[in-house]
Amino acid sequence: MSGIAIKATSVVKSFGEGSAKVMALKGLEFEARFGEMVYIVGPSGSGKTTFLSVLSGILRPDSGTVLVEGADIWSMPANALAAFRLNKIGFVFQDYHLFPRLTTIENTAIPLILRRRDWDQSLREALGYLDIVGLKERAQLPPVKLSGGEQQRVAISRAIVGQPDFLVFDEPTASLDGETGRSIVRFVKEKVLNDRRCIIVVTHDSRIYEFASRILTMEDGKLTGTMPVPA
Repeated sequence: MSGIAIKATSVVKSFGEGSAKVMALKGLEFEARFGEMVYIVGPSGSGKTTFLSVLSGILRPDSGTVLVEGADIWSMPANALAAFRLNKIGFVFQDYHLFPRLTTIENTAIPLILRRRDWDQSLREALGYLDIVGLKERAQLPPVKLSGGEQQRVAISRAIVGQPDFLVFDEPTASLDGETGRSIVRFVKEKVLNDRRCIIVVTHDSRIYEFASRILTMEDGKLTGTMPVPA
């Protein structure tokens, strides 16, 4: 697979009404290709997480289009949009969002269970993905027994278990120390990114810039330019 993965055109998103109205996204333009890991960086409040939510089919824009593999996701009926989120998008959040009462393997299997896959088969597949991230031996532990870096790797295994075309990382290293964060992102670039997948990362962490394909800057609801990727 090659070519354009996601294309956003003239995306506008606001919150509130009247004098309290805030423009979060102001006619934003964006394009990412398969095989890329694109970073979006900028100050807090610049609209980065809002933009991720619009691209991911979570937050509907006021206007504009988001084409994913050529299909306008915001013209989809609700059931088709829900299926798109489940089957096409993998999410990795800064706070992991693991279920504390589930084991590591059960947390990983959630996307497969939501697709109504057989429970035992889902666990077998989840174990394979835990092996990929180096946590096969921790499969039966609850999240509280894992380090921050291990919990983030569980979140990654959960995001990729359904083999989505798109991965979205929102501040993936915010809760990690520098070396753990770098090792996680290095793993993603070397083992998760491929020419059939597109990864979009929102981050403040300059320590992981070297792993980006491109770095786009964002401020005041618009993408404002690019930064060089450190050698």
